[in-house]
Amino acid sequence: MNQSSSIEQRKRKDKTIRHLVGFFSLFAMIPLFFILWDVISKGYKNFNLRLFTEVTPSSMDALLAISNGDPIPGGILNGMTGTILIVGLAILFSVPLGLFIGIYLADNQGKRFAGLVSYLTDLLQGMPSIVIGIIAYAWVVKPLGSYSALAGSVALTIMMLPMIVRSTEETLKMLPLSYKEAGLALGSSYTNVVFRILIPSGFGGIFTGILLAISRVMGETAPLMLTALGASVVHWKMMEPASAIPLLIWDFYNDPNLVDLIWSSSLLLLIVIFLLNWIAKIVARKWKV
Repeated sequence: MNQSSSIEQRKRKDKTIRHLVGFFSLFAMIPLFFILWDVISKGYKNFNLRLFTEVTPSSMDALLAISNGDPIPGGILNGMTGTILIVGLAILFSVPLGLFIGIYLADNQGKRFAGLVSYLTDLLQGMPSIVIGIIAYAWVVKPLGSYSALAGSVALTIMMLPMIVRSTEETLKMLPLSYKEAGLALGSSYTNVVFRILIPSGFGGIFTGILLAISRVMGETAPLMLTALGASVVHWKMMEPASAIPLLIWDFYNDPNLVDLIWSSSLLLLIVIFLLNWIAKIVARKWKV
């Protein structure tokens, strides 16, 4: 009787806790739903073909359109191409470097230098983005003498590295040691074992970490303000100032005539980040270690 009563009491406690967790989870999501509704309800008005095919309009053109009751002309093509250029360069720099560091940390656990690298990775992950922007400004902008897409990509590379390193390290740690031992026993070199056995086996976790790192930097503004600066034209030159969608959102915020474009730009950025996270979840499910 006492045992039966104890079981019933534990079941009631479990049910109560589950209801509380569900309630507070839903409560925490309410602000998110309001944000999403605000962005979607205001952003769809200027979400048209011109948004993707035309550059940012001038403040005067926007003022004339508003006074005539017309939609704001122009779009954010310069921001889209700049984002692709800057983030693309950041991926090119950060992925190989992050993979190599993650492989080193996974294979050298307990060593002093590996511990130092691991500590610096954690330190870098908690560093404010504005500080990273200042560092990239000192490292790239000052020596080159100008703002550039390259400088912006360096700042984003620094921000992406910790997540890629950690995802690679933790994924490789989860793989059975027998994978590595079997490969070496069959006469394969350490390099072949890593790149033909370990990395393909842990592809899901590593690729998910890369996608989440890209999602994290897609919306960063502060580092790009200090490095890429912005541009009103479309170009693919990494040594010249370049725009990006977050930079345009900041510019629109400071111009009352272009404020309506904030919502459509934010909606586009939100959709891209949602798709990246969705793909990351699919990959993680399909290639589970």
